[in-house]
Order: sequence, then structure tokens, then C-alpha cells
Amino acid sequence: MNNSQHEFIAGIGGVKTRHRGCVVTIGSFDGVHRGHQAILARLREEGQKLGLPTLVMLFEPQPHEYFSREKAPPRLMRLREKVAAIFSLGIDRVLCLRFNEHLRSLSAQAFIDEILVRRLAVTHLEIGDDFRFGCDRAGDFALLQSAGRQHGFEVRDTRTFLLSGERVSSTRVRQLLEMDDLAGAAHLLGRPFSVTGRVVHGKRLGRTLDVPTANIGLGRYRSPVRGVYVAHVFGNGQRWQAVANVGARPTVDGGKKPLLEVHLLDFSGELYGAWLTVEFRHKLRDEKNLARWMN
Repeated sequence: MNNSQHEFIAGIGGVKTRHRGCVVTIGSFDGVHRGHQAILARLREEGQKLGLPTLVMLFEPQPHEYFSREKAPPRLMRLREKVAAIFSLGIDRVLCLRFNEHLRSLSAQAFIDEILVRRLAVTHLEIGDDFRFGCDRAGDFALLQSAGRQHGFEVRDTRTFLLSGERVSSTRVRQLLEMDDLAGAAHLLGRPFSVTGRVVHGKRLGRTLDVPTANIGLGRYRSPVRGVYVAHVFGNGQRWQAVANVGARPTVDGGKKPLLEVHLLDFSGELYGAWLTVEFRHKLRDEKNLARWMN
């Protein structure tokens, strides 16, 4: 996640002296939807105006996941995809802080003093006016504004982003996906919903059926979509038409583990180990054993 243009900083220990002085925004940025894109565009403009690098601060796991555990809603994207999407929008740095008991118990004032002021020397902070932080969520927009006046950094409200009079949010995107409204979700995302992952070894059932199937490992990721879909698949500089089945590993071992199975049309070759992006275009049906469905 690091090249000459972009830098991924893992944890507060990865923040070096050269990282001091930047314009910052903080959030989960799940899905990097059009509301997030508007925030990042304003951050980029501010960075250009001040001649300073832009930095997005993320948390892993996301705070609501830390508190809700298995009851947390499915993510729209995994960390790797999120960071790639943020970098594609021209952001210079991503700082990912491990959300653990230490960070959870850090007071709001300590978060400001230790991270924003001492470590990052923030010059400009772009943040939602409903943002809460610190132990027991005691920190708020007003506290950040007060700290900004004290330490000499500007705090600006990110402003709610509306489409057709409706607020764009990760929750709304997730709701649309769970209702199989792929077009509505794509409108809020600014692109079709997709999942990226590495092709893993399955039980090679597709080969016995003469079905070229790529099994994409989801790890702990729970997809907000479930079923059989028409899809476009991108990888190795190519694009394929496909049928994708996402669910609880219905073909491989009886529904024990999340897995995305992709049947590639007009494909022959080897893809094990490759990274593929699967764009979900249209739902065909609810989840069903792919091997039976293809017969």
C-alpha cells in the first residue's frame, strides 16, 4: 500500500517526524461513496491551497465493530479495497489506527494532544459536526474547534452530502444492497458495488463439471449481498463476463464458510493466487448450490 505517491501508515508508531504538518479527515469511509468522495475532494483542495499533504485517518476494526462484534453490520469493503479507493482519489496518506482497549479508553483531550497535535501537527481538520471521539465519546466538534483555536489549526464541517434530497451514507448503501437494489446502491457509490479478493484453492468441483470457477476467499468478510448474480470480473489486465454466487460456501463444503464463487464465461487458464474484482450487475436468484444451478 505504499509507493512514491501514496503512503499507508500502520499504527501510531508508524507516524514519523516527516509526517508532521498535514490536512486531515477522520472516519470509517466504508464504501468510499459519493459523500466520502466529496469530503476527500475538499480535503485535496485544502491541501493544495496550503501546500500540505492530505491524510485520512481510519480505524481497524471500525469502532462500531469493536463494540458490536458479530452483531455489527456487513462492511461494504475491506481495508485493502478502502485504502486503494482513497488513494485513487488523490489522497497522499492513510493512517490506520488499531482500535483496541488502549485507544478506546484514551480521553478526547489526550487524542487531540497526542495524535492530532504532537504526532501529526494538524493544520486543517475536515470533520463531521456529529463526530464523537475519545473515552465514552466525550469529544465532539465543539471541543475540536476549541482545540483548533488553542493550537492553531482550522476545523471545518464536512457538510452532509445529498443526492435527490437524500443523505448519502454507508448505512443507506447497505440497505439498498440488502434489498437487491444494485442500481440504487451504484448511484450512491458512484460505481457498481464490487468485491476484491484473491483466488484460492477449492475442491476443484468446477473442473469435474467442466465449469471454470474461481473461488475468492472472503476471510472474515461478510458481504452485504447474497445470491447468484450477473457480474463483470476484472483481473490480470482483463475483463470477463461471469455468474457470481456469494454466500456461505454452498458448493464447496455445505455452507460453513463465506466464499465468493465466480463462473467465468469464455475463459480457460489458471487464476490461482490472482487478485480479482467482481462487480455485481444484476441479481439472478437467491443463493443456490452453484454446481446444481449450472446443470
